[in-house]
Formats: sequence, structure tokens, C-alpha cells
Amino acid sequence: MGTDIKLEKIESLFSMEGKPLIIGGPCSAESEFQILQTAKALDACNQVKVFRAGLWKPRTRPNGFEGVGAKGLPWMQRVRKETSLLTAVEVAKPSHVEKVLKHDIDIIWLGARTTTNPFSVQEIAESLRGVDIPVMIKNPLHADLKLWVGAMERLNSVGVEKLIAIHRGFYAHHKTPFRNPPLWEIPIELRRIIPDLPILVDPSHICGNTALIPYLSQKALDLEMNGLMIEAHFDPDNALSDAFQQLRPDEFKKMIDDLVIRKFNGVSLNDSALNALRDEIDRLDDQLIQILAQRLEIVEEIGRYKKEKNLTILQLERWNKVISERVKSGEALGLNKDFMEQILRIIHEESIQKQNVIMNTSRKDTGE
Repeated sequence: MGTDIKLEKIESLFSMEGKPLIIGGPCSAESEFQILQTAKALDACNQVKVFRAGLWKPRTRPNGFEGVGAKGLPWMQRVRKETSLLTAVEVAKPSHVEKVLKHDIDIIWLGARTTTNPFSVQEIAESLRGVDIPVMIKNPLHADLKLWVGAMERLNSVGVEKLIAIHRGFYAHHKTPFRNPPLWEIPIELRRIIPDLPILVDPSHICGNTALIPYLSQKALDLEMNGLMIEAHFDPDNALSDAFQQLRPDEFKKMIDDLVIRKFNGVSLNDSALNALRDEIDRLDDQLIQILAQRLEIVEEIGRYKKEKNLTILQLERWNKVISERVKSGEALGLNKDFMEQILRIIHEESIQKQNVIMNTSRKDTGE
């Protein structure tokens, strides 16, 4: 998947030293006192650069707390005046954008529900035409990379070039340790196709509880993400929304202080020991590719045999045996069971597809 997104570097947010951008603040703005108390505590950490707060809260069902709305914008202005922090607010429609710009908010972001709706994104993009402001885009609710990139392309098409992606995890139908499983392959692929795009991670929404936030935050930095957006509240036990995933400022500071900031990609290009290991990986990958190609050649032979003998493609007993034996072999070598099953299923799907093509190719098509 290619894209022609044009990006302008946001020097006010991302330091030359490669330090991660840290954004903190409550899930929702609840009162002026709450906002200022939390902002001043986070400012004292000396590591937070941007203060975030939700003013308009899209809730799944009505009658819940849906935010204080525009009433909270003057509170954010006070944060900007009384601390060293920049301010960020979520917008979900053009009227939000208009109000936010009038109150000199530094950064806006689109939430996951908004990103999921291209019509909403397009309307917001049009309201930003000619406006020079950084825009952060959270991934859509479901694992749809094209939809995420599409939202950025819509903003880019009206001249918004200060773009930042926020990875906040994806909805899962099954129970997991996370509120929204991270599915790291999605942001990693986003980094591959748009290498200059800053990507932040939102551990609060991925985890859904404060216990997992330190682990997830470290994982994000180890995967070379550019920063973190973490929810913090001076009194989370009495928060009006998402109380379980908001850290107290003292917990926030300790977690940030404990993070290990490792070298970013490129720093170690001349590291001979690391390059030797990478060369070994390259050699093994070449072998894997050759073995896969040989395996699929045999699969095609099996397909021709099944066609000749009028046998069905799927032999369920054989497939169950392959899964059972290969997974046991992998586990004996220290390989994760889920990983083995996933790899085997991908190979099996390709094998089925190849045999299906053979089964549905007539002698006339093959020139026989």
C-alpha cells in the first residue's frame, strides 16, 4: 500500500536528541480545579510537554458523562498561561474545530470513532483548510490500516502536513489482557509505508488499567515509537470517565522516570557485532524462503495427484495431525504455540489456494 503523504517536521514537539514526546492529562476535563491541579502536577515532572484533556466525549450509550464541552476551553487556556505545557484537545466535528482554534489550543486530535468515519474526517479536514496546526489521528476502532492512512490522506489533501499518528489499540471480540489489544504489526507497517510519520502510543486505552501501563509504555519505546499519550488525573478514584486507566501524577512521574530510553534506529549502523547477527538473520531468512518455495512445489504436485484421483482438497484428518505434530515440535524448541499455529495456518491457506487453482484448471487451459 503506497501513499504520497507530505509531512512537515514538528520541531516544537520532537527533539533532535530522539527523546520521546510525552503527553499527559485526564481522560475528561471535569472542572477548572481538576484541570489546573493535574496540569501543574504533570508540569512539575519536567518530562511532559503536552497537556491533554477530552472536552467532548463520544459515549457508546446516552445519559453518560459526555464532557463539559466548550466550557472547558478557558480552563485549557489557563493551563497554557500558568504552566510550560502545550495543550491538546479532541475534536469530532467542524464546530469543535472552530471553538478550539478561537481559544488558541496548540494541538488537536481525532479519536478512534471519528477516524472510523470517512465522512466525519472529510468534514473536519475541510474546516482545517489553510490552518497551520498539528493534528494527531488515532487509529480506527478495528484493525484497518487503510482507513487509518485514509484519514491522514484526507487531512493532507487540504494542506495539513503536521501529522502525528496515535496507536491506541484495536477492538477485540474475544477476551484479552488488554482493553484494546495493540496488534503491533499494524503500527509497524504504518512506520514502514510512511517512515517520517511520528507515531505515539496510547497505553491507557490499550491497557484499560493502570497496572499494565508501565509494561506497555516500555514496549512502545522498545519498538521505536516516538512517544506516549498517557492519561493522568489528580484524583482518579473519583474521575467521571475511565477511572481505572488514569494514573495519579506521582505514579505518572515514577513510571516515566523508570522508562529505559534505548538508542533509536540508525545509531548502531556501524555496530559490527549487531551487523553480524543481522547478517545471520538474513542468511536464515533466505533459507526459509527457499524451503517455503520447495514446500509449495510439492503442494502443487499433491494438487495434481488429487485431481487425477478425484480426491477432495481438504483432508481434515491429515491437517489436524500436521497442526498437532508441528506445534509440539515447535514448543520443544521453545517456540510459542500461538505463533506456530498462526504460521501453519498461513502456509495451509496458501497450499489450499494453490491446489484449488489446479483443481479448477482444465486440460485445455494447461495445453494438455
